[in-house]
Amino acid sequence: MSDVVILGAGMHPWGKWGRPFVEYGVAAARAALRDAGLEWTDVRFVVGADTIRNGYPGFVAGATFAQAMGWNGARIASCYAACASGAQALDIARTRILAGLCDVALVVGADSTPKGFFAPVGGDRPDDPDWLRFRLLGATNPAYFALYARRRMALYGDTAEDFAAVKVKNALAGSANENARYRETVTAAQVLTSPLVADPLRLMDICATSDGGAALVLASAEFARRHGASRPVRLAAVSTVTPSFPGTVLELPDFATDSTAAVPPPERPFRASIAHAAYEEAALGPDDLSFAEVYDLSTALELDWVEDLGLCARGEAAKLLRAGDTALGGRIPVNPSGGLASFGEAVPAQAIAQVCELTWQLRGVAGARQVEGARIGLAINQGLFGHGSSIIATS
Repeated sequence: MSDVVILGAGMHPWGKWGRPFVEYGVAAARAALRDAGLEWTDVRFVVGADTIRNGYPGFVAGATFAQAMGWNGARIASCYAACASGAQALDIARTRILAGLCDVALVVGADSTPKGFFAPVGGDRPDDPDWLRFRLLGATNPAYFALYARRRMALYGDTAEDFAAVKVKNALAGSANENARYRETVTAAQVLTSPLVADPLRLMDICATSDGGAALVLASAEFARRHGASRPVRLAAVSTVTPSFPGTVLELPDFATDSTAAVPPPERPFRASIAHAAYEEAALGPDDLSFAEVYDLSTALELDWVEDLGLCARGEAAKLLRAGDTALGGRIPVNPSGGLASFGEAVPAQAIAQVCELTWQLRGVAGARQVEGARIGLAINQGLFGHGSSIIATS
């Protein structure tokens, strides 16, 4: 099996721009191609991460982006896996290269989002769990985030001040990221006095919804050598695992866990299993990481992910935070990009954006947010209905 490498990474800055999602994706794709030193005509496979909020073009994102770039005969694919869409798209492109069916692939994701937090897709669908949790329970995304936060408080003694410290840390990193939507530093007092959304989480504890785009150019190691790339970033693992039965931790959009009356719980809960599969494929472990990009939908969720990655024992993530270990300059920086706290959610783009950050950090070109000596980076998130998403990249 030959290596697959990242030759180019590009983004359209996150924000609330009010323009078509295609514009963001094309801008990111062109930036990634420039970064790779390639032409659009060099691309033989395009994978689009789908958006469900932008009509038919969003559902066939691969074709939409290929047409917008100018039909060049390349093969295409489109995929949707909620917040894991970008990782699924990356995996499809990587697999095609590994199969020897193409040398160069372009992966693109972009979104234009409505104001406020995400609502269910229109229409009455009483057999859809995502529709039911809004209509039957009134359980918005922030309500779930708040339940996870309360769980940390009850089990481990975490405090609202700990959650606020996550936002302060990520806002500082995001202030040095030209692609971030929010680039102002904040204080703990500002977080703790922002409007209450879902107790105990406040407005500044929860990520926004954003417009934005991200793209990657993948290539075989052989093509990279022929192209003259001296030290391309290598894709060491892509994990898209699903949960194992029985699920004993509530996950969006479920509103009950499985029973363990007859079957014992799995060795690892879902989120931890996503990272474990990536570690296994890469033959690495948490102690090998230089930094990590995690899915901080809320400040409290970042602390969960720190433990799911095995960076510390259960219940000790806040201790790492307080010691400065997860900050820029710390032992294991978490979200040096600024995370979703600084970007917000542009769903099909965010897993791709995480890998853009891995790429820039591993090249040593991340500027003021650069992790010193970065050699191995991991990105992780998850999509609704059991979509895992974790990527490990190495320099």
